Amino acid sequence: MKKGYWIALYKKINDSENLKKYAEVVTPIIKSYGGIPLVRGGKYITYDGDDFARTVIWEFPSYEKAIECHNSIEYLDGWNIAKSTTIRHMQIVEGFSIE
Repeated sequence: MKKGYWIALYKKINDSENLKKYAEVVTPIIKSYGGIPLVRGGKYITYDGDDFARTVIWEFPSYEKAIECHNSIEYLDGWNIAKSTTIRHMQIVEGFSIE
């Protein structure tokens, strides 16, 4: 089974405290679906394309589990905390392996 990844590229954050509150609420929810944080902010260099203020990547045990988490009532209620003050590009991607 291939892993699933949430990739969230934050274009604009109008209220960092609001985003922090969102993260505090949704982190345990995401972890309950097997999510493991791989990237959460940090140093970065943009070589090509748009510059994003923040990048967050979560790894899930499967693509299906990543979608299930995102579509859960608990997560969507948590996202309501930040969605009015945050502009992001969010996608779920199926992992790839040559093994």
